[in-house]
Amino acid sequence: MVLRAEDIRKSFRVRKGTPDVEVLNGISLSIAGGVTAIVGPSGSGKSTLLYCLAGLERPTSGRSVLLDQDLTTISARRLAVMYRERIGFVFQNFNLIPSLTAWENVALPQRLGGKRVDKKAVNDALDQVGLLTHSYDRPGTLSGGEQQRVAIARALANAPDILFADEPTGSLDSRSAATVNGYMRTVSERGGAVIFVTHDIPAACTADRVVVIRDGRLLVTLERPEPADILAALAAEIASATP
Repeated sequence: MVLRAEDIRKSFRVRKGTPDVEVLNGISLSIAGGVTAIVGPSGSGKSTLLYCLAGLERPTSGRSVLLDQDLTTISARRLAVMYRERIGFVFQNFNLIPSLTAWENVALPQRLGGKRVDKKAVNDALDQVGLLTHSYDRPGTLSGGEQQRVAIARALANAPDILFADEPTGSLDSRSAATVNGYMRTVSERGGAVIFVTHDIPAACTADRVVVIRDGRLLVTLERPEPADILAALAAEIASATP
């Protein structure tokens, strides 16, 4: 099992003297591999769930077991090593370093890990996303779609066992989004797993399974659904909650 979440709950204190706001309400799921999409309305807790699964946020209660490591007990040092060597991240705002070239951004995780940079791996990752000719361009000279592809190349360069992505196609047109989804799937084709959050239902339907959440609760997990299946799950929940 690549990932197992057990009764994940997450609350936030908005301000002192007010009750905590519960964002996640007891979500449990297991992922063995392939591509998993997490969908739901805005404010449903999608990104918070992703961060708790990846260990970027600590749940208020419950636990996430990632690559056989319990993220509630693992040391910060061991977690950092796992992030460098086995996990890839793609964030909605790209998180590229403006002063570095595209090539240097892709090579950065290897440098931070104290490794000798694998130049072939960096070149291959940029070539895979169609940006090898932009290796020496800085993020400010690239389009949003190109910056996202650099972020994906950075995640792919270390051949991660798991790729986590938060709204990876949120700022892209449908053609670019389909291309990005294809790049991410290469991780699962190598035997790894991809877990991504999206509000784009057609993009979600490219996944092997779709986890549908609403108001911090898991509604249903669908295997290779059609868009109508996801909409039906959300509509049924709304109907059941209507007085």
